[in-house]
Amino acid sequence: MEVDRCRVLVTGGTGFIGRKLSLELARKDRFVTISSVRRPLAHGSDGQCCVYVGDLNAVTDWSAALNSVQVLIHTAARAHVLAGASSNTLDEYRRINVEGTLNLAKQAAMAGVKRFVFFSSIGVNGNNNTRPYTYCDLANPAEPYALSKWEAEQGLWQIQQETGMEVVIIRPPLVYGPHAPGNFGSLVRWIEKGVPLPLGAIHNKRSLVGIDNLIDLIIRCIDHPAAANQVFLASDGEDLSTTELLRNVGEAMGKPARLIPVPAGMLQFGATLLGKKAMAQRLLGSLQVDISKTCELLDWKPPYTVQEGLRRCFERSN
Repeated sequence: MEVDRCRVLVTGGTGFIGRKLSLELARKDRFVTISSVRRPLAHGSDGQCCVYVGDLNAVTDWSAALNSVQVLIHTAARAHVLAGASSNTLDEYRRINVEGTLNLAKQAAMAGVKRFVFFSSIGVNGNNNTRPYTYCDLANPAEPYALSKWEAEQGLWQIQQETGMEVVIIRPPLVYGPHAPGNFGSLVRWIEKGVPLPLGAIHNKRSLVGIDNLIDLIIRCIDHPAAANQVFLASDGEDLSTTELLRNVGEAMGKPARLIPVPAGMLQFGATLLGKKAMAQRLLGSLQVDISKTCELLDWKPPYTVQEGLRRCFERSN
C-alpha cells in the first residue's frame, strides 16, 4: 500500500492523543483530516483539514470526513462515565466505543478506506498480572471501558472479514505526556503541590508508554506492510514501580516527590475499607506488557526511554 502522501483521517482531534498525532502527521508532510466530536475546530495548518462530525454514536454521518481517506486512525472514545450519570455504565461505554466505532468502520470500508487503525487498551488483556501480557494472551477485560474496547475489536475483525479492509489494533497501558489526563495527571499535580504520598515502599512493576513513543508507533502502523490485521501491545519497553515512577516524575519536574514508606499491604487494607480497591490496584498492583512482537514485526523500538519521555513532559507545553 503506497501511502507516502495518502490522506489520513484522525478521529478525536481535540483529544490528548489525537491532537498530538495530527500535529506530528502534518509535521511529517502527511495530508491529514482531523475530526472533532465535541466542538467545531478552526481550520488546520498546511496539510490539515478539520471536520466537525458531532456526537460519536451508531448513526453519526462520516461521509464528509471520509472523502479520499486511505488510512483511518480512530482515537476518539469514551474513557470515563461520571458517577450518577447513567444507571448502566457499560451501556454508556458501548454506545460510543462499540456502536460508534463499528458504524465508523462500516462507513470507512464502504468509502474505500484501506486500513483502520484502532486505539484500544491493555485493559482488554486485564488489569493486573504476575507475568507480562503478550499478544497471544486470551482477553480478560475486567472493567466496563475495557470490555467495550474488546467488543469493538471483535466487531472490527468481523468487518475486516466481510470487507477486506485492513485492521490494526494497538493496546497501550497508561499513556503519559504533557497535560496528560487521568492517573498520570493526578500524580503530577500531587507532586507539584508537594503533597506527602504514602507510596515510598511499593515494589510492583508497571509498564507505561510516553506520548512520543506511542505516536511514533501509530505512525509506523499507517503503512508498514506487516501491520495489517495485527494486534500490537505498546509500552516504553521499561517497567517501573509506582515508587520509581513518582521519583522519576519529581526529578523530571525538578521538584522531588515527598514519599512516605508505608507497606503496600497496609495501603491495600485501607483502600478496601474506603471502597477504593480499583484505585489501589492501579497504584499498588503490577501490570507489565511484552512488546517483543511489536518491535520485531514492525522493526520498531521506542525512540525515547522513560526518563527521556518524562523530561519531555516538562520541557515543553505542546
